[in-house]
Amino acid sequence: MSNPMHGLPFLPGTSFTNSTKTAFHRSQTLGYRNGYAIARRPTVGIGGDRLPVNQLSQAELDELANMAPILTYGPPRQAPPADFIPAHVAFDKKEFLESQGIELNPPEKMALDPYTELRKQPLRKYVTPSDFDQLKQFLTFDKQVLRFYAIWDDTDSMFGECRNYIIHYYLMDDTVDIREVHERNDGRDPFPLLMNRQRMPKVLVENAKDFPQCVLEISDQEVLEWYTAKDFIVGKPLTILGRTFFIYDCDPFTRRYYKEKFGISDLPRVDVSKKEPPPIKQELPPYNGYGLVEDSAQNCFALVPKAPKKDVMKMLMNDNKVLRYLAALESPIPEDKDRRFVFSYFLATDMISIFEPPVRNSGIIGGKYLGKTKVVKPHSSVENPIYYGPSDFFIGAVIEVFGHRFVILDTDDYVLKYMESNASQYSPEALLSIQKHIQKRGAPTAELENKHTEVDPGVQELEALIDTIQKQLKDHPWKDNMLEAFQTCDKEASGYVDKETFFKTCASLNVPIDDSLIKELIRMCSHGEDRIDYYNFVRAFSN
Repeated sequence: MSNPMHGLPFLPGTSFTNSTKTAFHRSQTLGYRNGYAIARRPTVGIGGDRLPVNQLSQAELDELANMAPILTYGPPRQAPPADFIPAHVAFDKKEFLESQGIELNPPEKMALDPYTELRKQPLRKYVTPSDFDQLKQFLTFDKQVLRFYAIWDDTDSMFGECRNYIIHYYLMDDTVDIREVHERNDGRDPFPLLMNRQRMPKVLVENAKDFPQCVLEISDQEVLEWYTAKDFIVGKPLTILGRTFFIYDCDPFTRRYYKEKFGISDLPRVDVSKKEPPPIKQELPPYNGYGLVEDSAQNCFALVPKAPKKDVMKMLMNDNKVLRYLAALESPIPEDKDRRFVFSYFLATDMISIFEPPVRNSGIIGGKYLGKTKVVKPHSSVENPIYYGPSDFFIGAVIEVFGHRFVILDTDDYVLKYMESNASQYSPEALLSIQKHIQKRGAPTAELENKHTEVDPGVQELEALIDTIQKQLKDHPWKDNMLEAFQTCDKEASGYVDKETFFKTCASLNVPIDDSLIKELIRMCSHGEDRIDYYNFVRAFSN
């Protein structure tokens, strides 16, 4: 195709073709020279038309060839930048010298290391063929199992115990499994096996001691000797997986096998039953001196302590029964020689209380000396304390109360009646002292009369008033029960009651408290604002 009209643009309508042209072939540009393919520049165009001189350089032709895909596929994406290579890497080894124009000899082969070459050679293995027929063993001993009964005694460790197991040895392949024997309500999960069926190594090679058995199976390369049937003997211990089992019995088939195979006919059962240890005696801690021993011991028996058991029948039969004694204090101090104390022994609870009657101008405050408590005899052990009882109180007896010694001087009438009715509880010495005391009461000596004349003036006035009242009110029916009524109200056996209780008791007994003499007696028996000594008050109505 050509444009005959020179100077016109090559556009539609301004270009003309030769209608007489019949050749449209493309000239050949490829050829061979000396057996190599060579490309030539075209000199003629399609149909043999002469081409103008090709003025394009090879670079321009390459650029046109590269732009051809752009027309079809669009502009290519920009390639990522080349990786940065530092100079010490780019010119490493033989590279830097060549960049400086220094030519080096061609590289030589590295010298061979004999040890490295020896390591590359495969290890030689020498396997001696075994004459043991495993198939024959399987067919001969199939379904034949040795059963052993064993125990694992772990009582030496903390929270350890003795547990029963059954060990099975399979003759067909020399494998072992261990089963745990479960009992009802033993509190353990009922898993069937302690150890699955496997071959048990007896002796390991020296280098296999650190072999990770928990993740890898042991092969013949790590084991020098395996457990066999001859290692399981009744009456001998056996260590498996770090546990020492003691085999104490086996089944009849196992006994027959050992007799036929090894000639062992005597496999008696070993008695592994343990006798229950004797109960541990519970030892109480030392007594600290506070409260009663029985109350303190309850803290050692239960987390929440309970009150010790009481003798209910004794409490019901001896309710409100109190034995009273007059005692003096043994003391080297002169001021303590004239002090007197009232001991009250409660038969219901075996407790003792001590009251010191106040004395005017004595310089000692009277009142409660010891609350109700049990008193331990001296020289008795703390673990088995022995308390004072009624038989320990008699005229002349010495009672030691927490380091203080008291001597019994006198008793009330109820004590005399109690000792007469329970003479078997008292010693002959105690009964003899009571008899002498009764004789002294019946025939008072002149010395006692002289002592009464030397008492305090206030006491003389009180005694004179009591004597006057006894003469005027000697035949009244309520005088016999008066002392018992006041003692019932006096729970602590102190010898005193409050005024409200005093007047209520007098009203119940129809005591003429409006009488002038009785009013004066109440005034002289009053101690403080709200306490009345009913002992001296009752004396005025007893003759």
